[in-house]
Amino acid sequence: MTTFADGYGPHSREAKPARNRLEFAWLEITGLCNEFCDHCYADSSPKGTHGTMTVDNWKRVLDQLAALGAGDVSFIGGEPTLHPHLAELIAHAHGAGLGIEVFSNLTCVSTLLWETFKAYGVKLATSYYSDTAADHDQVTRLRGSHKRTRENIAKALGSGIPLRGGVVAVNQGQRVEAAAKDLLALGVETVGGDRTRAFGRAGQGSAPTVEDLCGHCAHEKCAIGPTGDVWPCVLGRFLPLGNVLELPLADIWGGAQKARVTAEITAVHGEGAQSCTPPQFLPMCGPCSPCVPSVGHCDPREADAAAETATLGPPA
Repeated sequence: MTTFADGYGPHSREAKPARNRLEFAWLEITGLCNEFCDHCYADSSPKGTHGTMTVDNWKRVLDQLAALGAGDVSFIGGEPTLHPHLAELIAHAHGAGLGIEVFSNLTCVSTLLWETFKAYGVKLATSYYSDTAADHDQVTRLRGSHKRTRENIAKALGSGIPLRGGVVAVNQGQRVEAAAKDLLALGVETVGGDRTRAFGRAGQGSAPTVEDLCGHCAHEKCAIGPTGDVWPCVLGRFLPLGNVLELPLADIWGGAQKARVTAEITAVHGEGAQSCTPPQFLPMCGPCSPCVPSVGHCDPREADAAAETATLGPPA
């Protein structure tokens, strides 16, 4: 498995058994988002909700993750900065000894959240679609999103907050290469790239498949959604492992359903899965390092010629 690049890895912990260890969790604390991207794997939108997980439920999950020896969590959505208790959850995660990342579109960060990010050593991640406002805003369907995201990338870096960026090829002619170069010019040191994956709205009604996963799902990581469902990764929500409102996370992670799902993924991808998952989610997902999207997507089984604009085929 690839180690985390550029300081995004698990903190030092006591050694745990190699089997069934849980190092990291995405915490999808809300389905609400102020953007409406066509490729959104979570199908989040301005009509989304914070789900049924209460603040106390999320705090209990954070404590359970720490007890299992996890090193890091990433607060995601939807748009996690729209959750009214994100600052409180960050403080609790820090108190539990967890490293923290917030994956945000960076369009609506409050003064309180900026202060919280700095106070608790939070790392940020964001999606960026083009060096031009028209191109970026066409993807997000939110006018002005490019301007606000770009300004807050600069603000984060200027405040000493670590930030990584991900560029997803969504539209024909999208300036993904230029977007990556713009992020690097701003001072973003880690830039990942990927093609659109056929999950959520991007699936356009088609059923999700194990084949389009990276094969590393449920390997030392899981995702937990706003209704308490536990998934093998953010894209694998069609493979539920259990629900933290019904069972402790340790029972879910060590349970029969998790073993069945892991076996199903392994049967398709094998033990040494080689296809990359979107590195904009987290560098630990796949066997290769985050790559700039010069080929329009990131998949070691394919090798397209480098181009200034994205070349998109049908979702795999």
